[in-house]
Parts: sequence; C-alpha cells; structure tokens
Amino acid sequence: MEEVDQIKTRVVGVDIREVKTTYALVDIRGEIISMDYFMTMDYPDVSDYVTALSEKIITLVEENGGYEKVRSVGLSAPSGNFRTGCIENAANMPWKGVVPLAAMLRDRLGLAVALANDAHVTALGEKAFGSAHGLKDFVVVSISHGGLGSCIFMDGVPHLGVNGFAGEVGHSCVVVDGRECGCGRKGCLETYCSDKGLMKTVEELLAEGMPSALKGMKNISIQTVTYYCDQGDQVAIEALRRVGFMLGLGLANYASVLNPEAIILTGDMMLAGKWLLKPMRKSFEEHVFHNIQGETRLLVSILKEGERDVLGASALAWDVKEYSLFK
Repeated sequence: MEEVDQIKTRVVGVDIREVKTTYALVDIRGEIISMDYFMTMDYPDVSDYVTALSEKIITLVEENGGYEKVRSVGLSAPSGNFRTGCIENAANMPWKGVVPLAAMLRDRLGLAVALANDAHVTALGEKAFGSAHGLKDFVVVSISHGGLGSCIFMDGVPHLGVNGFAGEVGHSCVVVDGRECGCGRKGCLETYCSDKGLMKTVEELLAEGMPSALKGMKNISIQTVTYYCDQGDQVAIEALRRVGFMLGLGLANYASVLNPEAIILTGDMMLAGKWLLKPMRKSFEEHVFHNIQGETRLLVSILKEGERDVLGASALAWDVKEYSLFK
C-alpha cells in the first residue's frame, strides 16, 4: 500500500512581551498541550534571546511528542510586521531598530515561522476562539505592557495597510504637544490610556494636592488603583475616570471612521472593570458620529489573559506556508 503524507497536527504559539515571553504547544483543535514562560528582560541581546527561545521550544516539543507532529511557529510581538517578519522600531522593547526575528528563529528551528504585532495576533485569537467569533467587521484593541495597539478586521480578514502598520490608533494624537511617547512624538493616545498612562495620571493628581492613600506608594499597578477605587479613594477614581474619558474619545474617533460591528477590548487595563468601562462608554457615546450612536458594541474579551495571545499566535502559525528541514 502506497504511503501518504501525514498531516501535522500541532503548532507552537509564542507571545513576546516587554517583561515575559510565553510559549505553548497547541493542537489542531486549539487545545493547549503544554505552556511555559521565561523573562524577556533577561536577554537584552536579541541573538541571545533567539538562542534561548529556540532551545526552550525544542525542549517543549521533544517532551510532548516530538518534532514530526509540529507544523510551524507563530510569534506575537509589539511592533511586529507580518509582511516583513520583523520587529520594527519597537518603542517598549529592549531590541532597537529592525529585528528580523521570524527569519532568525526559522534558521534555528528549521520550521516555518510567522510573526505579527501583538494586536494582530490578539485579533486572530478573538476571531478563532473568543468574542469576535462569527463577526466580520470588528476592531480589537489591546491595552497592556505600556502600549495600546489594535487590529482591524474588514469582511472577515485583517486589514494591515500597505506597509503592515494599519491600526496604530495608540499613536494617534489626542493632545497637541501632550505627553511624550516612546515613539518620539507627543500626545499619543497610549500615553494616556495604557497602564503607564494611568500611573502618570495618578502622579499628576497627587501633585495637584489631592489626598490619597496612593501618596508615597511605590510600584503602583492597575490592580492597586482598582483596589483603592473600591475603597472610595478619590485620586484612584478620578485617575480611571480620566483614562476612561480619553479612551472613549479615541475609540469614538476610530468607530466613526470604520463603523465596525464591535470593538473588543483586551489587556491588563480591563482589570479596572467598571471604574474604567463606565466613563469610557459615556465618553464614547458622547463623541461618536451620531448615525452610529448605540450601534457599535463595546465588548471585553472572554478569553483568559494568559492564554489569548498564544492561541492567537497558534492561529497565525497555521496560516504560514509549511516549511521544514525535517521532511
């Protein structure tokens, strides 16, 4: 009987963040077989990082069935460009300039590797497994690790733009000559609406002399601010109100241009719950084009924060052309 090619039923999904890199082996049904992580910041040299990542992926794969079942690898990274496979001038990452990360990892692993920015990958995860399932025209906005990114889906496919940078709403200007951004410009939306933006707003309110339990506290996080909102702390409440107002304004402008079915919010900032979402929704409806008021659904992701982006990266991996040195 003539032998036939065997379908490979697994991929590797990798979520690269400023602090931590999570990697997972995922099967064809979207089930995570095994997952682990290491600290991105331990590898300021990108060559050392790629060496570490490839070794850890090899170990994970060999401990869970071997290479012959693995088809490809998907990478999620800030400022990742799907068209080039490079991280390009990432504002919040230790590696500067243009880094051909997909090609570097492909050379180490001998497998096909696809790379996209974190918002693009998050959107793929939401489309395949989460709140965007069944939607064709939507936007996913991810607010985490110091930034605010987004991905636009039009008629069921991601709209990436000519150079692969469509959806950079975090770097749209909302305050002329405003806060300095890591991209080199001033007044970008993410300087007001990311976790770093929230901390800056807290600092400004404390500098104005408002009494607060947050005064003098170090290493303030979104969880800290939310906790003190629940305790009635006025600085915490006002900080998230201001962030929510600015986020609603930015999303209203976005929706007025795109007219999506839904905007899906993900990332660490969603931990603020009602303290962020209520002022955001109010600001959104106040500023959105009147013909679509009440028509755009504002949703929060239903996927687990630790799993969403490795699942999205696995979905990305299935779309890359198969390649292997081990056929």
